[in-house]
This record gives sequence, structure tokens and C-alpha cells, in this order.
Amino acid sequence: MGPVQAMHCVHCYTQKEPIFNPALSSSYHNVSCSSPVCDSLGGLQGSCSDSTCGYSVGYGDTSTSQGFIAKEKFTLTSSDVFDGVNFGCGENNRGDYYEGVAGLLGLGPGQLSFPSQTAKTYNKIFSYCLPSSVSNTSGHLTFGSTGISKSVKFTPVSSSPSKDFYYLNIVGITVCDKQLEIPSIESSTPRAIIDSGTVITRLPPKTYAALKSAFKEKMSKYTITSSGDSELDTCYDFTGLKEVTIPKIALSFSGGTVVELDPKGILYSSSERSKVCLAFAEYPDDNVAIFGSVQQQTLQVVYDGVGGRVGFAPNGCS
Repeated sequence: MGPVQAMHCVHCYTQKEPIFNPALSSSYHNVSCSSPVCDSLGGLQGSCSDSTCGYSVGYGDTSTSQGFIAKEKFTLTSSDVFDGVNFGCGENNRGDYYEGVAGLLGLGPGQLSFPSQTAKTYNKIFSYCLPSSVSNTSGHLTFGSTGISKSVKFTPVSSSPSKDFYYLNIVGITVCDKQLEIPSIESSTPRAIIDSGTVITRLPPKTYAALKSAFKEKMSKYTITSSGDSELDTCYDFTGLKEVTIPKIALSFSGGTVVELDPKGILYSSSERSKVCLAFAEYPDDNVAIFGSVQQQTLQVVYDGVGGRVGFAPNGCS
């Protein structure tokens, strides 16, 4: 499930497209508080208003959305039309997460996510590629198995302990083909979350410290500078340099899958060459890592919900 900003919102943010107006739709229906759909919301369930099911959701960047649950017809193509898709009709939306967009599309493993609600057509399979820059428009989101690369390599995923996320195991990290000596992140319960909504990859403290140390050693000929950012603490000044050599970083996942990161998945910059930072950050929990969107750039990322796996292939946006 994902929230869409609706007409007559109490708190509205600026979006490019016209705001959705339920009154103009003949296929729109509210979901009642007594429906199984409302019961399935669990901790996301909000208060009931005039017997209509409410929801309340918060995100990691403190953005929030409150509103009510509804059903509507969703049209992806002329042949892929889905009646009665449950979604959130947002009346009170706050935070930077939403700025400029009409809403969010829920792609998680839960039963109200879009892949789960369209499983009869797409079998819970979808893929995407996040381009390496906003000027590159070759990114995509594709439902079903169309266009999946033959070179994709899969790793097992789980929806436990939380059905809101896909969990996988990072079993190793290399810098310039040298394996880091880090505490094993692998366990019987997968502890790394793959999340396109998290920008920078987060690693447990000891793992991040090992990565930062190895990276700084390989980058020792460049000028290190203060980041002024509490998360990105390893930054460089490349002013005046025509060429920069970036050490290769690769992540190893369960099942033998190795993902070599694109250079733009290693360094993060707000377009200023005077401050270019290692695109990883420390996560305070020893048992949790998050594989974020910067590191996923240019990869084709394939989710196979029925098969319980996620795959990666290079050059996914080409």
C-alpha cells in the first residue's frame, strides 16, 4: 500500500500533477473499519471516521502521512488494469519525502503492497534500475518478468522479522579486491534490509570502521576535508583535479552473489567537487545494515517474491 495525496487535504505539499479528487472517480470506494483490509493494517491503522478505515504511517526521515484507506482502479497499460486496489488517501502529509510527487508506491512484501495485490498478473515479480543522475532518464520500474537480464544473480531474501521489508545477508565486503576483516554480518536470521527509500547504505559500527579505514588508505593521496555532516564523515576536496581514481568496492551476499558498485555508488556529492564523501554511514545497531539507493544505482534489481529472492545485474539502465 502507498499513500496518494487527496483533494481537501488538511496539510498539503506541492506536487507536479493535479491532486487526486475522489469525487471525480466512478471507481473509487472507501474501505470500512470492519473490513479485513482494515484489520490487516496492524500498527498502521488509524482512527475511524464515519466508519471509514483510517491509517497513519511514518518514515525514517520523520515524514508522515495520515488519511483513510480506499479502493480504486489502477491502470498501468491498456491491458494491465486492476480493479479494487487498496491504497492510502492522504489528508495530512508532512515531510521532505513527498515533495513534488503525487504519492508513494508500496513495493514491500506485505499483503497490501502493490506487488502482492497484483500477484495474479505479475507473480510478485518486479525490477527497477535507479539512474546515476537526475539528468539520466533511462531508469525504469517494471512489473513482471519482462526485460530481466540473463546475467542477474540472486540471493535469498526473507520478510522476517518484519513483513515491511526484504531482508538479506551481506557476508563480505572487499575494497580493491581485498576482503575486509569484519565481524560476520551473516546469521540464521537475515539482518540487512534492502531499501530504495534509504539513500545512503548504513553498516554496523565495526563493519563501517573497517570499510572507512580501508577506503581512506587507498585514497591517501587526496585532500581530506571536513564534511559538516553528522552521517558522511569521510569527505574529499577534488577541486582542480581532472581525474580521480576511486577504489573498487564490492558487496558479497548469501548464495555467492557479488555486487560491484558503480563509482557513483561509492562517492556521494551535492555537485560540489570541494566536498565529495564516501557514500556509506554508520548505523548504531550492531545487528542491522541497510543497502540503500545510492549503492543500487545503475544495477538492475530484481525482486522475486514467490521465489523468496532478490537479484542484481550490471548495466540495468541501458
